[in-house]
Amino acid sequence: MLLLIFYLACVFVALGVGLLASLSDFRGLVIPNIYSGIILAAFFLCFVVLYFAGAGDVFSPLISHIVAALIVFAVTILMFLAKGLGAADSKLGTAYAFWVGIQGLLPFLFFMALSGGILALIALLLKKMRPLKGFGPESWVARVQAGENKVPYGIAIFIGALASFVKLGYLNAEVLSSFLAS
Repeated sequence: MLLLIFYLACVFVALGVGLLASLSDFRGLVIPNIYSGIILAAFFLCFVVLYFAGAGDVFSPLISHIVAALIVFAVTILMFLAKGLGAADSKLGTAYAFWVGIQGLLPFLFFMALSGGILALIALLLKKMRPLKGFGPESWVARVQAGENKVPYGIAIFIGALASFVKLGYLNAEVLSSFLAS
């Protein structure tokens, strides 16, 4: 039972901090580095504890998680160098890639790209129509309506991670009940 509580705490920390990163990105197009660090630390702590407790089969082998993170880091760093993505977005995406591993990488990338595209369309509409008032001058909405080409991609990364967590079954009954059986 304690292992289940520990596992759920790690998963909810990773998701909760991702939600905070999304809100921070929406409010001011900034994702504090500590958020990516917490998500990464939650993964490694959870992975190690579950492995040594004999419940490591919740995750793929560690190499799968490392390779997924390297892929995401390589792609996002290239996007950063091309000025298509912020450095904090690269770090956040890489931290979540550790959680999803190779097995969850496709849903992560698909839903991240889909929601990022939707955010870009919203940005275009906001820029053209300027329909919203009352947002602080540093907020994404105000900056886009003032003419900047910005997208709070932390939101898309979080949506991709959430979809991948669901696809991987991190919160499904079978995984959760496996903790009670051991």
